[in-house]
Amino acid sequence: MKLGELFQKGEFVVTGEVGPVKGAIPRDENFVPSCVKEAKHLNGCVHAINVTDNQSAVMKLGSLAACVRLKKSGHEPIYQIICRDRNRIALQSELLTAFSLGVDNMLLLTGDHTNLGDHKEAKPVFDLDSVQLVRIAAGLQAGKDMADNELLNAPDFFIGAVVNPNFQPLDLQLMKMGKKVEAGAHFFQTQAVYDDRIVDEFVEKAAKFDRPVQLGVVLLKSPQMGAYMNKNVSGITVPQEWIDEIGSVDKGDRKKKAAEMMGRFIKKHKSKFQGVHIMPLGWSDVVPDILEQAEIQIKSN
Repeated sequence: MKLGELFQKGEFVVTGEVGPVKGAIPRDENFVPSCVKEAKHLNGCVHAINVTDNQSAVMKLGSLAACVRLKKSGHEPIYQIICRDRNRIALQSELLTAFSLGVDNMLLLTGDHTNLGDHKEAKPVFDLDSVQLVRIAAGLQAGKDMADNELLNAPDFFIGAVVNPNFQPLDLQLMKMGKKVEAGAHFFQTQAVYDDRIVDEFVEKAAKFDRPVQLGVVLLKSPQMGAYMNKNVSGITVPQEWIDEIGSVDKGDRKKKAAEMMGRFIKKHKSKFQGVHIMPLGWSDVVPDILEQAEIQIKSN
């Protein structure tokens, strides 16, 4: 069953995430890319898998190539595409290309600035923002490009967008969410949230939007990671109690502790959302344990 159909049926949708490698995939049909190896840990416990697009402005293999290999391996990919690296012509072309290669699900984002990544001298594009990109995708689906030219064979996307419950003032973020709904977004994934109060305030205020929302969570691997995120990642706050708890165990036990903490958090808030998006940052092998802790078991499609 396709991702859009699951949401429409009211299913609780679970998605994971993998990142492409920093390098090419060998031209050997027997070679198993690392994204596919990582995705194997998610078999039977997620409905679809996000593939990041040069996340944090670090140059890697294009996410579309990874999406195609995941699709060939029997997984349902969600193609993340950002505005930072492409102008409006390239963005429209890329969306059409993705659909033509069998990728149905899109998550459309603005993207991190290049000064965060490994090519700080790169010139950012930002011809459009995420709201405009959602509108473009919906327009392509309706059969026209951004210049109002007719398309031959319009695509049929399932369009996702991101919302940040941590943003203050929250009302400004909700205004942007409303613009994305109006532009044509079909579903939302939240940025990483760790604070119960922030979750509850967001859920209450976002209830007016008639769109499914997945709770987004990033696995907290260490106290140093929590401190780094608080200092350097705009719009995300890790409460001190999270940092203290993950730091309370030896390094060798942190995978188990991280899964326990995240599972407990998801279990507490899962009834407020229509799904959860887990960003394991390379620890995909603990996702089944997280879902067990959260008492979530997906139905077979």
